[in-house]
This record gives sequence, structure tokens and C-alpha cells, in this order.
Amino acid sequence: MPRPLRVAIVGAGPAGIYAADALLKSEAAVEPGVSIDLFERMPAPFGLIRYGVAPDHPRIKGIITALHQVLDKPQVRLFGNVDYPNDISLDELQSFYDAVIFSTGATADRALTIPGVELDGSYGAADFVSWYDGHPDVPRTWPLEAEKVAVLGVGNVALDVARILAKTADELLPTEIPANVHDGLKANKALEVHVFGRRGPAQAKFSPMELRELDHSPTIEVIVNPEDIDYDEGSIAARRANKQADMVAKTLENWAIRDIGERPHKLFLHFFESPCEILGEDGKVVGLRTERTELDGTGNVKGTGNFTDWDIQSVYRAVGYLSDELPKLPWDVASGTVPDEGGRVVEAGSHLQSTYVTGWIRRGPVGLIGHTKGDANETVANLLADHAEGRLSEPAAPAPEAVESFLAQRSVRYTTWEGWYKLDAAEKALGEPQGRERVKIVEREGMLDASGA
Repeated sequence: MPRPLRVAIVGAGPAGIYAADALLKSEAAVEPGVSIDLFERMPAPFGLIRYGVAPDHPRIKGIITALHQVLDKPQVRLFGNVDYPNDISLDELQSFYDAVIFSTGATADRALTIPGVELDGSYGAADFVSWYDGHPDVPRTWPLEAEKVAVLGVGNVALDVARILAKTADELLPTEIPANVHDGLKANKALEVHVFGRRGPAQAKFSPMELRELDHSPTIEVIVNPEDIDYDEGSIAARRANKQADMVAKTLENWAIRDIGERPHKLFLHFFESPCEILGEDGKVVGLRTERTELDGTGNVKGTGNFTDWDIQSVYRAVGYLSDELPKLPWDVASGTVPDEGGRVVEAGSHLQSTYVTGWIRRGPVGLIGHTKGDANETVANLLADHAEGRLSEPAAPAPEAVESFLAQRSVRYTTWEGWYKLDAAEKALGEPQGRERVKIVEREGMLDASGA
């Protein structure tokens, strides 16, 4: 009797769980069946939904409900707190599974090459996001001494960072933020937050809803300079072709023509200002120099030679995420991705047998969470085609209990899907006395203990 197709998925964020879902919905799941194990280096699943989405965005965290339904399936197991390649290597995975899918995402900051990035007070946005989301592997404190702060970038991460810096700690208290984050934000001295984009309103990468949410806070006054509302032929074409871009531009136009109100924290959205140097004294950030840009007719911009020095004491660089290189896999340094064809990993012009990628590790950190579904479907379709045509390697020890024995022999303290339910209950219990939905447990050991690892 044929055994089920055994698939390992490295990374239990949305991309990996969508891949599991695609496998479960395939014909192979009916005959001969599929058996899927997700390996996650964090003790809890859900990846950037848990450690990348701002805590005041419970709407996005609602995606977890759909992901839960996949992980609840009996054909799926979770092995949390298992690190690739330190706890289990590619060769070892391939000894247990017919195929391995990598869906490890992106957690580091893309480099910004301007003078002054090394100064004290210059931060990567990804590091700040990890702090306020209670990531176990980052420091528990964050310096929030600056009264005037710059955020570089015009994507949703830049908006998240700017909003968290501009809100009061008590506004965020109803969310799941841990006590150390609430204490840190209570000490935040920021009164002005300046967001800088080198191009115009039509080129901003904000989602319309995320942008509008900035204005919902009773403590944040969003300010747009009317001089920054400018469009060329390329910008007008972009607005016509993209409904979201048009909605963003309209929101910015409305903010530019209104009177400035009395809310205590000012959040400025600057366009046509290209950051060219972070200014420092005695090793610390004291300002930001930008060059004014102008549209060139195509929607792109060129420098004007006019520079402005802004009075700023800290700078957050939100210019994109970068994936971590995966040992034993080919790597494209420029894009920070694993080379692939249709999700099949490609090395030296040929497919690396039984090895696949999906999500941000495959195509870079672009698009919204839901965009990874299409990736997962394509990758899984090609994996199943390879399986049907006998192109997958035969694992030496395909029995499901073999990998459990291996991890036990390695003394890896791993968490399970049942353990997530225990951790979930523990976090909700922490929030209950304060009337909050949950309070996130931060320490890795605390998460492992609560999970019954």
C-alpha cells in the first residue's frame, strides 16, 4: 500500500501555512494522502503576523483564524523552536521527507547606503518592529529620547513605525503589547514624527486603509505640505491604472488642504525629499539632510540640487526587509532570495532535487500577506508534478515518528500545535485581569514553558 507523500515546510508563517493548505486541497491529499510537518525557529507559529504586524492592527491578525483551520488538520504537525540548519540540516530533512519547501520570509533590514547610518540614534525599522512586537531574541528596552524623529520610507512598515512612535503608550495598552513595551513607550519623548519619501504622492506604497488609520488617533495630527501634491504624466497614468494609488493620493490631497488642528503629536508626511545624509555630532544623530526632488514626466524623480537640514534626533530606516541567507541553498545576494523556477530551487542551471521555495524567500519582501497564496499554489503544483513523474528523491526514514526520535536524540526542546493552544491560553489569561484580549509572553523560555515543550 502506498504511503502518504511526506513534505517538510521550513517556516510556519503565512507562506508556509498557505503551502500546507495547497497540499491539503490537492488530489494527492486524497490518494495516497499527504503528511506535512512545519518547522519553525520561533516557539510559536504565524511568523510576521505575530512578530511583524503592529499590535494596533488586530484586523490583520484576524488572518490567524484562517491559518488555524489549516494547522488544526490531522495531516499537519508543528515543530516549533527548531532552527534550520542548527537543529536540523537540509540533508537530514531529506532523509525524512520526499520534498522540502522553504518559506522562511524576511526579518532583517535592507541596507541604506548614505553617510551616517552607523550613528547612535539611527535604527533599522525591522529591529524596532521586533521590539514592540515582543520578539524573544531582541533587547527588552528601546531608547526613545528623541523629541523629533525621522522615518525613511513610504510603505506600510514606515506607517506602522511612525504611528507607534506618535501614539501614546496608553492608546496601545488595550492591544497585546507586553509590559516592557508599554513601559518603554510611556517614556517616549517624541512630539514630532517626520516621514520622508523621495518620490510623490502617486508613488507612495501605502495601503489606503493603513494610511487613513493614521488620522484615527485622537493624539496624532497628520500634516501634508500642499507643495508636495504634484503629479506628472507618469503619476496621472499610475493613478488611472491603480485604484489603490488613486485612493492614497486623494487622502493625501484632502489632508494637504485642511487646517492644522490641535492634537499634541504632529506626524508630517513629506514627499519629494530624498535622504542623502544622517547628520551627527559626537557619534549621535543630530539631523537629517535631504535633497529636494522633482518629477521627470515618467513618475520617477531627479534631484534639484536644493538641500534641507532637518532638526532630528533619531532616524528609523524603513526601506524594506531582507531575507536571511539559507545554508546549503543557492543565494542571490542582490535580491536576497533563493533562485527558483516556479518554486523549484535552481542551482547552476538545474533544479535542486526535492527542494522548493515559496513566499518572500522566493520573490523578495513585496506585496501583502494574501499575495503569498498564489506563490504557494504554484510551488505546490510543481512539487506535485515532480512527485507524479517520479522526480523526487526517496527518503531513508519516511515514518512520521522518525523525525520525533531524531529531535529527541538532539535534545531539541520543541513545541507542538497542541502547545500553541496552551501558550495562547496562557497569554489570554495574562490579559484577562486588565480587560485585555491577551498579553504576549516575550521570553523564549517563558513561551516554551507555557507551551509545555
